[in-house]
Amino acid sequence: MSTSPAGGPAEPPPGGPPPHELPGELPDVAPRLRELRRNRRLTLEAAARRAGLSPAHLSRLETGRRQPSLPLLLALARVYGTTVSELLGELPPERDPVVRAGRTDPVEADGWTYHQAGAPGRAMQPLRVQVPYGAQGDLVRVHPGEEWIHVLGGRLRLSLGDAVHVLDPGDSAHFDSLTPHRIAAAGPGGTELLFVHTLLQSPAAELCLGGRAHRR
Repeated sequence: MSTSPAGGPAEPPPGGPPPHELPGELPDVAPRLRELRRNRRLTLEAAARRAGLSPAHLSRLETGRRQPSLPLLLALARVYGTTVSELLGELPPERDPVVRAGRTDPVEADGWTYHQAGAPGRAMQPLRVQVPYGAQGDLVRVHPGEEWIHVLGGRLRLSLGDAVHVLDPGDSAHFDSLTPHRIAAAGPGGTELLFVHTLLQSPAAELCLGGRAHRR
């Protein structure tokens, strides 16, 4: 498969059909492409750049003036953090509603340890988080979405704008993530919390981890 200078799939030559054209008409692809891009809060230019396309080509895909090839669907699925099946409007397979302890490995990022507490692909992302004392305490986060925090153990210091709150076990906080916020353990023993956010659909989702993540 040929690629553009940006590393994504190259645009088809003028006057000829794109390679690997999907068979048949795909009437739902255009509005789905536009909806997913807007849900991710990406401009036409930003999404096209990430997919290795020109904005004009992506615009033609979103308005149905051009049918996407399979490589283009794969590239756009990666950009939007989804699957080709979702781009095509197919119903997702039934998910297991139960998340068993120990089913997934914890993830570490800048001192915090994250345990998956929900199924992937949902609008809300629940996590169980261990926050050591002094880790990420100076990291200010600002991003689209909402967050809900419930302290399981230890004490938590939550800064929201100019206000500082100390939460004890059993306390919760629910706030708009566009408010500048900092989360830190308030004592040397660290803290453990349940953390639910709605960043899954956002290009800023990686800010939940606060940095580069790796599995234990």
